[in-house]
Amino acid sequence: MSISKTMAAPYDRRAAGREGWVRIVGLGPGSETLITPEASSVLEQATDAVGYVPYVERLSPRPGLTRHGSDNREEVRRAEQALEMAAAGRRVVVVSSGDPGVFAMGAAVFEALEAGDPAWRALDIQVLPGVSAMLAASARLGAPLGHDFCCINLSDNLKPWALIEKRLRLAAEADFAMAFYNPRSRSRPEGFARALTVLREACGNERPIMFARAVSTPEERLIVTTLGEATPEMADMRTLVMVGSSLTRRIPHGTRAESEWVYTPRSVPSFEAAQ
Repeated sequence: MSISKTMAAPYDRRAAGREGWVRIVGLGPGSETLITPEASSVLEQATDAVGYVPYVERLSPRPGLTRHGSDNREEVRRAEQALEMAAAGRRVVVVSSGDPGVFAMGAAVFEALEAGDPAWRALDIQVLPGVSAMLAASARLGAPLGHDFCCINLSDNLKPWALIEKRLRLAAEADFAMAFYNPRSRSRPEGFARALTVLREACGNERPIMFARAVSTPEERLIVTTLGEATPEMADMRTLVMVGSSLTRRIPHGTRAESEWVYTPRSVPSFEAAQ
């Protein structure tokens, strides 16, 4: 599937080949205010934008920009397309939501670079950081990632569930605060239920768990509860889930009775006390 709202002028590879570049750009979690100035500047210079359809459509059409949207799970082919166009002299942005280096297109581009045409390695390629959903959600809630934490993708599309479960148990044993991407989709709704079971067995029922859906958009929804009270239906693919460490604290909000702040202290009294 491809979208093309505005056709870019054709390029002569011999005349413009040295001008081509690739910028791997993070568009932030949703709000335009969370796109970095660096990313905004590059987006204005690009002749082509490549990415998953919903992310490409976040870019406003303008003269001289061609938007190439493709379906999910086409990351490597999308990256190859970007490299091919840059080699032909185009200025290409590869867009992701959040930060492109966090479960996004950054790694896909370098996978394609390593396996593809050796000439691509001479291209001008840069990765521009973005505000990740994990950091945006943490900011909305307070500072749940205020001390040591880890981040795990709960999708088993590219790795076996047994590995996900192993990492969940080890992260809980190490007493990390945890952030989870891609918790629950229509095609695999059972995975997050299994993850909750693993976390309850490892952490108990009273550990705080936070659901941050569509942060920084009009559909934003925040839920703070406990592992014992959490249900799989509280999450979908637009939800960033966080589980606190044994030291994570909850503070009732002073002005909004229905909400609370969550933070993880910066220090650990002693290893024994944290057990």
